[in-house]
Amino acid sequence: MIHIILHTFLLSISPFGESRVGIPYGVINGLHPVTALSVGLIANLLVFPILLFLIDTFNERLWKFRVYKSQSVKLMRRAKDGVGDKIQKYGFWGLMVFVMIPLPFTGVYMGTIAAYIFKLPRAQAFVAISIGAVISCLILAFGSHFGKMGAELI
Repeated sequence: MIHIILHTFLLSISPFGESRVGIPYGVINGLHPVTALSVGLIANLLVFPILLFLIDTFNERLWKFRVYKSQSVKLMRRAKDGVGDKIQKYGFWGLMVFVMIPLPFTGVYMGTIAAYIFKLPRAQAFVAISIGAVISCLILAFGSHFGKMGAELI
C-alpha cells in the first residue's frame, strides 16, 4: 500500500500530468479516495514553492546562456499565450480558474509560471493556485471514485 501512496505522490508532483494522473492512479489501485485526494493535493501544492525557487535560482545563474534563455522564452510565451489575457484581465480569479480546470497544460506548473511572468504577488498567486488545485483535485477524486464504481458495476 505504501508504494501506491508513493507513486500517487510522485505522479502528482511531476510535470507530466500532476494530480490529473496521480489521483486517478491512486483510486484505481485501491487507495481510498480521500487518501488519494490528500496525497495528490499535498504533492500538487508543493509544486508552487519548489518551482518558484527553481525559476529564481536558474534565471539568476543561467540567463546569460543563450540555450537556457531561448528555452525559457519559449516556455514563457507558451504560458502567456495560454493564459495571458485572462490573468491580466481577471488577476487572482483568472489564475484560480485556470488552475482549477482539470485539463492538460492548465495546472499548477503553468499557473506558477504565469504568476511569475505577470509578476503577481507571491502570496496572492499561492492562494489562487491553491484554491484552484483544491477544486481540481476534488473533481478528480470524486470523478475517479465514481468512475471506478461504475466500471465495477459493468
